[in-house]
Amino acid sequence: MKDPYSVLGVDRNATDEQIKSAYRELARKYHPDNYNDNPLSDLANEKMKEINDAYDTIMNERSSKGSSGYSGGYSSYSSNFNDIRSLITGGRLEEAQELLDGVPVQDRDAEWYFLNGSVLYKRGWFDDAYTSFSTACRMNPSNPEYKAALDNISRQRSGFTGYTGGRRGGNTGCSACDICSSLICADCCCECMGGDFIPCC
Repeated sequence: MKDPYSVLGVDRNATDEQIKSAYRELARKYHPDNYNDNPLSDLANEKMKEINDAYDTIMNERSSKGSSGYSGGYSSYSSNFNDIRSLITGGRLEEAQELLDGVPVQDRDAEWYFLNGSVLYKRGWFDDAYTSFSTACRMNPSNPEYKAALDNISRQRSGFTGYTGGRRGGNTGCSACDICSSLICADCCCECMGGDFIPCC
């Protein structure tokens, strides 16, 4: 295997932040989505896999030496995505999503789907989060962390009688009567200003 630092184009003394920055830059450049229907698609996939392997190798090595790594917030299970877990815990959702998107589809395991669901959940996109958590549980049904996340979102979905799609909150209390009342109010306001919102009223 090539030297992981060379693959990312960073010095061995680079900080964790510099390594993450280099990784993100390369992930943006070689992301498989950029090469759809492109003859270079296979090459880009290989390059992305090499970049991911190099990044994981460096971060795991540093994590085992205690210079970085994830602590608290999730479970103590070993993880291939310690950096992403740290970003999610720190509320840096866009950066976490960027790293997740950089993982080629064929390398997305149960943990990837769990973390993707965690980002989506924190953004309030519950339907997409539910789908990701479900996939994580299907891929690894014995993992209590994934099951707890799925159970939690399932309870929330069933508890929201007015739950619709990916919006936060539950029943908005907006009925047909509310809509009619709002339209009549709008019409009255328009008439006061010399206009007519609803000609028949």
